[in-house]
Amino acid sequence: MAKSGRKVRIFSALEVANICGVVNQTAINWIKNRHLKAFTTPGGQYRIYAEDLLDFLNSRGMRIPEELFRITREEGREKLLIVDDDVELNNLLKELFLRKLPQYDLFQAFDGFEAGKILSEQKPGIVLLDIDLPGIDGFKLCNKIKNADEIGKPLVISISGLDEASTREQILQEGADAFFPKPVDFDKLIETITTLA
Repeated sequence: MAKSGRKVRIFSALEVANICGVVNQTAINWIKNRHLKAFTTPGGQYRIYAEDLLDFLNSRGMRIPEELFRITREEGREKLLIVDDDVELNNLLKELFLRKLPQYDLFQAFDGFEAGKILSEQKPGIVLLDIDLPGIDGFKLCNKIKNADEIGKPLVISISGLDEASTREQILQEGADAFFPKPVDFDKLIETITTLA
């Protein structure tokens, strides 16, 4: 059964070898030496979750094939979380996404605590994150989202009323996939979500 109860892609050692451009025995050695996390089937064959292969490639600084990148991002992609304490803007974004992105289940959070609860329970594929949240540093929250394996490393699109180069640079360094200053260009936002997802 998959780790989270959701359907996930599982690779054989041979498939891992082909993805990484090595011989089968090298992939098996990675597993035996506990560099690459795997489990064994009742028949004694090694199997590797896509997310574990992605973690292995990242930790070794290896190139991530487009197919693997797509597979690991698909899980939870149908959920989108809006995190902004500006109730009017949060609701406006929700209405916009309902019209323009009907394939997503939408969730709203108005502070970091609420966002954390939804992230943990729903594991959304995309998070629209306001940087200036009450009682929480949006930069730290972004970093936490991008580094918390248990929530699936969603795309993070940050928004802020502070359109300074330093703000943009810092949030991107914390792992955000895109940055939008307020007032938000809604057409460009939709286009960016569609492109990144």
